[in-house]
Amino acid sequence: MKNAPVRQWLIFRDIIRAASAIQLRKHHTIITRKGITGLKPPYILLCNHNAFFDFFVASAAIYPARANFVVAIDGFTMPMGKDGFISREGLMRRTGCIMKRKFTKDVVLVRQLKQVVENGDVPVIYPEARYSLCGTTAVLPESLGKFCKMLKVPVVTLICHGHHVNSPFWRLGDQKIPTEAELTLLLTAEEAASLPVEEINRRINEAFQYDDFRWQLEKGIEITDPKRAEGLHKVLYQCPVCGREYRMTSSGTVLRCEACGAEWQMDALGRLSGGPKTELTGEDGYIHIPDWYEWERRNVRREVENGTYHFEGPVHVKSLPDSKGYIDIGRGTMRHDMGGFHVEVDGKYGHLTMDRSVPDLYSCHIEYEYLGKYGDCVDLNTLTDTWYVYPEGKDFAVTKFALATEELYQHYKKHKP
Repeated sequence: MKNAPVRQWLIFRDIIRAASAIQLRKHHTIITRKGITGLKPPYILLCNHNAFFDFFVASAAIYPARANFVVAIDGFTMPMGKDGFISREGLMRRTGCIMKRKFTKDVVLVRQLKQVVENGDVPVIYPEARYSLCGTTAVLPESLGKFCKMLKVPVVTLICHGHHVNSPFWRLGDQKIPTEAELTLLLTAEEAASLPVEEINRRINEAFQYDDFRWQLEKGIEITDPKRAEGLHKVLYQCPVCGREYRMTSSGTVLRCEACGAEWQMDALGRLSGGPKTELTGEDGYIHIPDWYEWERRNVRREVENGTYHFEGPVHVKSLPDSKGYIDIGRGTMRHDMGGFHVEVDGKYGHLTMDRSVPDLYSCHIEYEYLGKYGDCVDLNTLTDTWYVYPEGKDFAVTKFALATEELYQHYKKHKP
C-alpha cells in the first residue's frame, strides 16, 4: 500500500480508451465540457460515483491524459471459481490504479497523489468513496478542500447522470439507457492556492449536487425492465405507513411491507405509486425514492439525538489484508451504538476485535449481496486490514448502519467538547 504510484502504461491508456468508446457508444453518452479549453495536466479530477461505468466515462473525458485512479483494495482481488481469489494487483497498478482502504486517514495516499501531480498526470478521485445508494450525493470528506489547496493545481469535476438508474447499486446490471456527463473546471490553479479551504469545500459540495431519479424523470427516460424494483428494499428498509423496519421486500416492479401489507409500484420513470398516502406522497401522488431515503435518515437522526441508537447481533467476518483474497476469520458479535462500531470474533486465528469510533468515521462502506454470494455487509477498515462484517438473521439493514454512521459523526461534531 506504500508503493509509489505507477504511471499509467500508454498501452493500457489506449486499451481503456478503446473500451470506453464502445461503452459510451452503447449508452449514447454526451460529455459536455465547461471551461476546460486548453487545460493540460496536471489537474485533479473529482468524480461522482454511481456505477463501474463511471470509470469508462472518466477515461474518455480526459484522454489523452494519463491518469491514476484511487481504487479500494477489493478492486485488486479477482474472484476465481466458487470461493477462490487471485491477485490482479500487477495489472491494476500498470493501468494506473492506487490501492486504498475506504474511510481511513491515509497520509501515504496524500503523498502518492502528490507524486501523480509531480509526474504531470491526473489523479482521479471518487470522494464519495462508494456507489451512491439511491442516486443522490453521498457525504464528502471535509479534508477535500485542504487537499486541493495543498496541491495548487486546477480542480476539475466530472458529474455523471443516469449511471445509477442504469445500474442501481441495489440491483446491478445494465439497462443501456442514454447518459450524460459534465466535465467542468471548478478551480483554477490560482484559485486552488488562494481560496480559503471552506470556500473550496463549498464549491465542491455545490458541484456535487445531483439526483439521478429526478434526472430520469425530467429526461423522460423509461426503464421497462419487469424486475426494475427488485432489491430496492435494501435501501428503503422502513415502511412509511406502519413504521416497521426490516420488513420491506421487493419483487418485479413491486415494493411491499410484510408487516402491514402496503404495496407500491415502481413505474418506468422511477416513481413509486400506490399504497396509502403518507407524508412522502407528493401532490402528483408519487413518492420520490430519494425522499423516502432521506425520511429514513431523519428517523435515524432522532435516535442519535435521543441517545437511543443501538444495534447488537451475531456476525461472521471475512478479512482482506492484501490483494491475494479473503480470509474467513470467524464468527462473533457486532455492536453499533453511540460509541461507534465494536466487533469481536473468534476463529482459527483466535480472539480478534475491530473498533471504529464515531470521531474517526464520518461515513462507512456497505455492500448488498457482496460478490453475488455472501450477503449484505459493512466493511470496516484500518490502515492494515479490511473486515467484511456480515450480520446474521433479518433484523438489520446495512443501509441503516451507513445512515447512522453519518448521523453519529454529525452529532459528535455538534456536541464535541
